[in-house]
Amino acid sequence: MQTSSTITIPNVQLTLDELIGVVRQLDAESRTKVAQALIADDMDTKFAQLIQRLAEKEPVTDISDAEINAEINAVRHQRH
Repeated sequence: MQTSSTITIPNVQLTLDELIGVVRQLDAESRTKVAQALIADDMDTKFAQLIQRLAEKEPVTDISDAEINAEINAVRHQRH
């Protein structure tokens, strides 16, 4: 469930330091929500960049599905 306070800021310009000061004035729960939103945006960006880099790479052809499955089974066997 998402709850939010209404903040009205018509035609306001803030420096980064001022914005940080405003965020620091929020209650702990609101600051946590701001931090989580920033982290989520950053993760979305990084994930999108990773997907793009992987899409640009040539697929690996020197390993077969059977070799991958054998490695998976070996690791599983080591852990149990």
